[in-house]
Order: sequence, then C-alpha cells, then structure tokens
Amino acid sequence: MRGSDSQAAPMPATAIPHVFSRYRSDIRAGLKAAFPDSTAPLYDMLRYHLGWQDEQGRAADANVGKEVRPALCLFACEAVGGTKEQALPPAVAIELIHNFSLIHDDIQDGDTERRHRKTVWYIWGQSHGINAGDAMHALGNLALLDTNPGALPPQRRLEISRILTRASLEMIEGQVLDLTFERRPSVRVDDYLTMIDKKTGALLEASLHMGAVAAAADPSTVEAMRLFGKGLGLLFQVRDDMLGVWGAQDKTGKPAAGDIHRRKKSLPIVYALAHAEGASRDRMLAIYRSDRPLQEGDVHDVLAVLDEVRAAAYCTGLAREHAERSMATLAPVHLSAAARAEFADLVQFLMDREH
Repeated sequence: MRGSDSQAAPMPATAIPHVFSRYRSDIRAGLKAAFPDSTAPLYDMLRYHLGWQDEQGRAADANVGKEVRPALCLFACEAVGGTKEQALPPAVAIELIHNFSLIHDDIQDGDTERRHRKTVWYIWGQSHGINAGDAMHALGNLALLDTNPGALPPQRRLEISRILTRASLEMIEGQVLDLTFERRPSVRVDDYLTMIDKKTGALLEASLHMGAVAAAADPSTVEAMRLFGKGLGLLFQVRDDMLGVWGAQDKTGKPAAGDIHRRKKSLPIVYALAHAEGASRDRMLAIYRSDRPLQEGDVHDVLAVLDEVRAAAYCTGLAREHAERSMATLAPVHLSAAARAEFADLVQFLMDREH
C-alpha cells in the first residue's frame, strides 16, 4: 500500500469463508441455465462479462468474482431452515442484476478493466455495453420467474420479486446520488453513507432478505436477516472504498489509488475534505476541483492529507461498527452453532478482505 502510515496498514488476511465456495457449482449451473441457447452477438458479450468466453468467443474460465450476493441468499435460506433449491431462483436473479449494474458502472466510471480483463464497453463500445447491461437485467428478472418452477409457490415468488425490484430501484437511486456527488464541491459524510446504503447496501440487504423469505421463515427472523444484510452492505462498501485508495493492484485488479486518479469522492476523500484544515484542505479542494489529469504528485499529496486526518483509522472504525451491529441483529435468531459461526466468519472476512 502506497502513501499510507501505520493507520492505513491492512489487517491480516482472513481465509475466504466456505460460504463462498459451498454454493459455487449451484450458482454457476443456475446462471448458465438462465441463458437462452442462442449464438446471437448479444450473448457473446454477456458470456464474456461472466468469464465464460474470451473476446473471440472461445470458451474461457476467467475470474467471475466471489459471487457474494447469491451465496448469501442461499446461505440465509439454509441457515433459517430452508433449502438451497428454494433459494436458487432469487440467488441466480440477484447475481444477474448485480452484473447488470457492473456493466453500466464500468461505462459511467470509464473503467477499462475489471477482474484483470477488459470491460465489455471497452471492447464493444458504449452503445453495446448499455445493451448488454439491459439484457443482463432482463435475464435476472426472467431467472426469478423461470428457475426451478416448483421450488417456490407463486405468492412467495411474487414477494421475492417485489423485494428484488425495490432493491434494484434503490441501487439505481444510489448510483445517481454517487454521480451527483462527483459534481459537488463537498459532500457530507452522512449524505455519503446514505448513498452507499442504497448503491451497495440495497442488493446485499435483498440477498439475505430474499433467502429468508424463500425459506418461509417467521417475520421476526426475516426482518433480522434483512437488517443483517443492510449492515453488511455498509461494511462491504466502506472496505471497498478503502481498497479503492490503498488497495494493492495485484489484489484488487484495479490501478493503485484508482479512486484518487478518478477524483472519486469515496469515503476516505469525503472524510478528509470534512476534517482537513488550512493548506491541506486548500490543496485537496484544488485537486478535486481541477479538470486537468492528475499527476503522481497530486496523488501523493492527497494520500498525505488522508494520513494527516487519519482517514484509514476512521474508515476501519466505521467498518468495525457496522460489523458489530450486523452480528447483534442475529442475537435473537434461532441458528445452529455452525451457522452462527459462519455468519461471524463472513463478517470478519468482509472486514479484512484485500480484493
């Protein structure tokens, strides 16, 4: 990690929880089943984004990410007494909806690389990138309706559809706020946290919420799972913002200090602009208000101000606070000792992750 003092040093790496590998084959089989048997160019773009093909349409097995949201959906369902078969339709749907958002985010952010590969829009152009994202969204909606027709009664499937649709809208609201904040000279920390609660938190909250509903859990358990997911979303994004500033390129797959180079007002920057004083604040404002490309000296100066106001320590403390709140919501829920331990491992992993 460059430009950071001891406060920004990463916590020791935590092993990836078994939750993320246990359901991998089910998730990937479900995703492939959600695709039509078509050779139309549209599906080449989608299969490329999901890592199943290379740019030339040849079979590939590229990094597809941790598949956090579908795994959480399946895990929540089983943890409260359901089966993975019940949760597979919403799990597949939410992963496709998440990937729709990634394709569009890459266009809006101008990112040319994701998961160490060129992004869809960078290969095929922005117009096709928009089409690919729209199609991924449509496939997500269809997957919820068509996957495992007998797994869920129609009324429960409709309730889950409502949860996912509302979460999708909330996620888009958050994205609009994020883009709006980029044009504002300053953003309050509380406003920023509201934004990430929508942009990132909505789908993570929905993952656990839908899993509990799929299992037909009692209302108090469903609400506890929803709140756990809400806290998890904030934790996830706070850590993501830290990686966008201090993450190592070989771990994140994105340029070092990439969020600074893009002048992205992520949490460390918002916090620094609110707490820096005098020449330090003036320098930050000058850098973030300028239209010229950033130089390495600018990045160094921003990192120095972040160190000065102990932004990394603040972000780490906030992430820990949300981690503790998330676990507290599960206290009244009847869970096996093994399931409760896995929830704790999951929270710790998201606290410590390096990619």
